[in-house]
Amino acid sequence: MNGMLGLSLKGLRRDLRASDVRALFIALALAVAASTMIGFFLDRLDRGLTRQAGQLMGGDIKLEQGQPFDESLYQTLRDAGLTLADQVDMVSMISRGEAFQLASLKVIDDAYPLYGEVRVDLGDGQISQLPRGPEPGSVWIAPRLAQLLGVGVGDSVQVGQAELTVSGLIEREPDQSAGFSSFNPRLMMRIADLDATGLVRPGSRIEYELLARGSPEAVAGVDALLERLAGEGVDVEDVRDDRPQLGSALERAEKYLSLAGLAAVLLAGVAVAMATRRYVDRHLDTAALLRCFGATQSQLSSLFAWQLLWLALSASALGALLGLAGQAGLLALLAQFLPMELPPPGILPLLMGVLTALAVLVGFAGPTLLRLKRVSALKVLRRELDPLPASAWLVVAMASLVFGALLWLYSGDLALSAALLVGGLIALALLWGLGWLLLGLVLRLAGRSGSGQGAAGSGGFAQALRLGARQLARRRQASLGQLLAFAVTFAAMAIITLVRGDLLSAWQAQLPADTPNYFAINIQPGERDGFVELLDGAVDARTALYPMVRGRLTAINGDEPREVVPEENRGDNALQRELNLTWRADVPEGNRVVAGEWFADDNGEPVDGDSGRPVPISVEDGLAERLGVGLGDTMSFTVGSDRVTGEITSLRDLDWDSFRPNFFVIFPPGVLERYGHSYITAFKLDASEHRDLLRRVVEAYPGVSLLNVDAILERVRELLAQVTRAVELVLIFVLLAGVSVLYAALTASHSLRTHESGLLRAFGAGDRLISRIQGVEFALLGLTSGLMGALLAELAAAGVYVGWLDLAPRLHLTLWLALPLGGALLIGLIGHLLARGVRRQTPMASLGLLGEA
Repeated sequence: MNGMLGLSLKGLRRDLRASDVRALFIALALAVAASTMIGFFLDRLDRGLTRQAGQLMGGDIKLEQGQPFDESLYQTLRDAGLTLADQVDMVSMISRGEAFQLASLKVIDDAYPLYGEVRVDLGDGQISQLPRGPEPGSVWIAPRLAQLLGVGVGDSVQVGQAELTVSGLIEREPDQSAGFSSFNPRLMMRIADLDATGLVRPGSRIEYELLARGSPEAVAGVDALLERLAGEGVDVEDVRDDRPQLGSALERAEKYLSLAGLAAVLLAGVAVAMATRRYVDRHLDTAALLRCFGATQSQLSSLFAWQLLWLALSASALGALLGLAGQAGLLALLAQFLPMELPPPGILPLLMGVLTALAVLVGFAGPTLLRLKRVSALKVLRRELDPLPASAWLVVAMASLVFGALLWLYSGDLALSAALLVGGLIALALLWGLGWLLLGLVLRLAGRSGSGQGAAGSGGFAQALRLGARQLARRRQASLGQLLAFAVTFAAMAIITLVRGDLLSAWQAQLPADTPNYFAINIQPGERDGFVELLDGAVDARTALYPMVRGRLTAINGDEPREVVPEENRGDNALQRELNLTWRADVPEGNRVVAGEWFADDNGEPVDGDSGRPVPISVEDGLAERLGVGLGDTMSFTVGSDRVTGEITSLRDLDWDSFRPNFFVIFPPGVLERYGHSYITAFKLDASEHRDLLRRVVEAYPGVSLLNVDAILERVRELLAQVTRAVELVLIFVLLAGVSVLYAALTASHSLRTHESGLLRAFGAGDRLISRIQGVEFALLGLTSGLMGALLAELAAAGVYVGWLDLAPRLHLTLWLALPLGGALLIGLIGHLLARGVRRQTPMASLGLLGEA
């Protein structure tokens, strides 16, 4: 055994000078680098979300409702072994002198925070980390609020009817909040001071939160209680099921990273398959000699298996180092937008990287390596006694099974993996037939063109074109294999590039220049016209005014909603709180009807809401899917003391990231107008130029809440810019993997081309003609594979867009021009450079490679 290990290491050291072994090493290292880089990053992100989900929520359990909780609930939770903290959230105007600003109030008790610490500047210029909130009689405020009001530590501010002292500036809170309240600068105060402010009045929009922390056993012990509370309308969040999620931009980026990693692994596998063929051809004589010296088939298998295992392990080590460096780069680009500090890298992605290298080696190289085991000792004397090559379909089947397993392993979705694998195999079979026809057509056209021009005496190019086409035609089977490898390579590189470009376009379209940066809510019907008149002419852009009516979903098709909604969605917020309903005669901006028809009777008149029949309604398609409803189903809402029933006549797709008012349910005019309602709108305004306008709006309409989302918009724009850089970093690995395929494929045919070059020289061809012939040959391969790659890329990109990234598919016309021309140029250039040594060899040396050819 030790002798076999030593012999394999000696053989590997000698083989590292060979181009095919270098190609194998590079391909495996790139596969491990791409998979471990993305694996390290996503693993750290997942473990970080799991570890700090309780901190981000404020506790392991969070209960929320619009009124104080009963004392009996506190006692029950304490008896279960949970530590509790009270919190009240609201939005209120804060003032100092003539300066005023809407702020988000977080009212906390002595137990806050249950997790983590508050980072706060107490006035000494140093950031302190404190496991508590402000003292009674004082407040901590966000630096932005301090700037807007012109106050500092030690100054006082007016909160309702109470005057409180600013004792600190909040640098960071341990828990993160979302919703409209979080768009305003923060003010943190004690519950003991809440009564003095006079802000708690009947009808005030206040959220009471009860936070609980405890062991997993203690949290699990109150499951039945939490289920009952959710059924009573309490908003229940459990750290086990409701951990904070990434935004849509990061979610798409995460999917892109996974897709890019799989593309790099696939390309590396193709490179391994191409390089292995040359590796086996070179070692047939060595295997025959070893058989003459008494080596058995099992010993031959062990020798070359150990040699390639050493190669895989060394490539894995290098790839893991590159992966660690790459994930550090990803983290540096995205760290400021992640909701927590990530834990250090774990060992699992490293193991997955090594497993990937071994799987790629076995799946893509295994069937070809079997030739070494079957070599005959007589090959030493008779060079034509090569063992039969492995069946092409056996190679494809083995590689497909391994890649499908890797796809399942990385995606976690068996159905998706199986669908992609089957679709890929069908596409490969179609490409094989298409490649055969396309290659024949290109060679026929090239041959005719060369013959015609040669007859006219047009020079050496026509002759090179004819001879290059004939050389490809003579070994069409080998050329077809290279053609498919190049086509898959170009398609994979094109898909990753296309997805990157379309992702960036989608992200940029998400935040156009006229994106609203202010929301105005609680506009009363009598204030509507005056408010619009005040804004018109001053704001850069404004959405329509949408009426809002609060209603609770109380029945679906006449049944209790929780009884008919799919079990996994029975905790949906739409079932636990009132929804904002609106009415609209036409489809709102940014909405798209995806099923059914927009409502209106035959005369286009408003719908009669007093007819007693269900009125038509339009529902957001995501909500309909979660609730398990569709066209023709009815939904009943309790509005005030009345019950309003609507029949779903259309489903809408809308963009929740557009920073515009959006609604789950829209009624036609004539139904909700009789109920108490207010209006909401959004507008674009440069506050630095129109500060006086904001002052006049607040003075004229003190009941209207203005929500400034400038800070959120800027943060989203920064996020998209950084995610773009992360995507480009991963793209580099995919492109390198693609180049490794080209290198491996051209290396695999090195000996054959060397022999052909020797024959041409023997018949009088000069360096210039041989150079042209090889250039034409490579360019024709690149042109044909570029056409096939463009077709494959368009089909695969459409499937990825629709089934995974939720993007609209589209035709990329420039791809059909860029990929064939780029393929001809790239393969022609790389092939010409690699064949430079071939052209320098003497005819005798070239013909000496007859056995390998």
